[in-house]
Amino acid sequence: MAAVLPDPLYYLHNFRHVLAWVEARHADLLDAEERGRIARIGALPQAAQALLVRLVMRKGELFRHSKLAYAEIGAIAPAAAALAAQGLVERDPSLALDEVFALLRKDELHGMRAALPGERLSPKEQRALQALRKDELLECLRTHFSPPAAAGTASRPSPEPRPLAGWHATLADTVYRLRDAGFYDLLRLLFFGNLHQDWSEFVLTDLGLLRYETVEVPADARVFGCRADVEAYRTLHALRTRLEDGEAPADLLAEVPGLPAPAGTPSARRSGLVPTRTDTEPGVRLKPDLASAPAYFANAWLEERRGKLLFHIGQQLEREKDWPAALVAYQASKWPEARRRTIRVLEQDDQPQAAFELARAVLAAAPREEERQQLARTLPRLRRKLGLAKETPEALLAPAQEDLRLPVDATLSVEWTVQAHLHRDDAPVFYVENALVNSLFGLLCWPAIFAPVPGAFFHAFQYGPADLHHPDFATRRADHFAHCFAQLESGAYRDSILSTWREKQGMQSPFVFWETLDEALLTLALDCMPPAHLRALFTRLLGDIQNNCSGFPDLIRFWPAERRYLMLEVKGPGDRLQDNQRRWMDYCLRQGIPVAVAHVGWTE
Repeated sequence: MAAVLPDPLYYLHNFRHVLAWVEARHADLLDAEERGRIARIGALPQAAQALLVRLVMRKGELFRHSKLAYAEIGAIAPAAAALAAQGLVERDPSLALDEVFALLRKDELHGMRAALPGERLSPKEQRALQALRKDELLECLRTHFSPPAAAGTASRPSPEPRPLAGWHATLADTVYRLRDAGFYDLLRLLFFGNLHQDWSEFVLTDLGLLRYETVEVPADARVFGCRADVEAYRTLHALRTRLEDGEAPADLLAEVPGLPAPAGTPSARRSGLVPTRTDTEPGVRLKPDLASAPAYFANAWLEERRGKLLFHIGQQLEREKDWPAALVAYQASKWPEARRRTIRVLEQDDQPQAAFELARAVLAAAPREEERQQLARTLPRLRRKLGLAKETPEALLAPAQEDLRLPVDATLSVEWTVQAHLHRDDAPVFYVENALVNSLFGLLCWPAIFAPVPGAFFHAFQYGPADLHHPDFATRRADHFAHCFAQLESGAYRDSILSTWREKQGMQSPFVFWETLDEALLTLALDCMPPAHLRALFTRLLGDIQNNCSGFPDLIRFWPAERRYLMLEVKGPGDRLQDNQRRWMDYCLRQGIPVAVAHVGWTE
């Protein structure tokens, strides 16, 4: 049976909490109209406030009166009238054809011939409409509903659909439009510091389905320092959404803050944003250097989001083989992987000398592990293209290999097949992949991860600190992590991990996989994995959380009587080790941590 909250107005109380929080901490980021809107909402009767929140929490901006029924609100009409009087909703607004179709059923649409542009259709066309699906009906009527073209212009659909007038009278219902819906997104943004969390966070927490660690949030803690920061976030978010919706990445690139604006054309290339090479201008188009472009936003968090957006735009431009535009995106980005992708694009764009120079500069500047691994493959290839002497890069250590021939079981993945094959009572095998080491780290270092460091926590619904993936995450908490790691030397780590497992059970964490593990497995791991191995694993994980939280072997096998273990990566036919897996195995072998690879072949 679904859980039921005792107070039917729980959602209104949560909304009021957000309003109070925003007023207390972010009032200076609101303009006069927005502050006035909050005041008007606060002056509404309770039923009207509750109806407003119900509309805000529902999908879309248009609502039919007949679809609104809430026992705790009572009569909808007076509550809606109070909202309309304050300009918070609009009653029976003019709607475009698409909006009418979204609101009404197909049978209702066919019953509204007087309001729809059916008079333009022949009787044969009218009969044909009856057999169409709703989406087909919409497309058919759309061509008949375009306003007539102005004199001297070509006839074409208008980019702004003409509102349908008078159709409300034929429908025994009232329609409400929530006005300025973006204002409620602004409230969410100021409260959560992002737009991917929504009002359901409150409900799921009230129901006990989500639990968050309690961290004191100082009164002056907030993500945005000024209104310009807020608008910058909204701009970047909108661009990312449009990219995910499939808009042309070259066009979006021209709109990224801090890049040259387009000169009256939609394309970044036509605008002059992206340089081009002509037959009379051979050679290197761009001369990339090791330093990325200077930061555009003073707010480091916003600059990180901008860099990530530019990186994703660059990736899409790469897929389209638009090398010049991809170079512009990557060179303007401070995202960690942008340098590596820049080298790849230069090589793909037949600029091996520029790629070689940048690769050598990166190699000399203490690159991150994944960069070094990529360069070990890229530099020899570039040397061959340039006719340079061969250099042999340092190779990663290779783990022990084991070949298994197993019968196919269509009900199991290859990992579970190997787990079942190897498992014995005296040597149990578990499919843990990234869950075990991450969870052991998260449980031991819980106090450090959730330490109330300035700029890390802004509200009560954070699964982890906001700076989790920042380069200085560990250094800002050096004392906290030192205390946690010291338990590996004193022997206190075992009780600390198990007590945190029991105390924080189910609480949101960026590291702990509650549903994958149980206390028996944790206990077995602590029995068989030496603290020196745990320290080595945790040290590398903490050194680059974003990249090193993944890549662990699929299986782990324990020999409890001997207090030893083996981490085993499983590869089916045609599969091979990924880069992050190779890096983890190389590290483990250098630290004396037992790892191996099982290659599986199928029998008849």
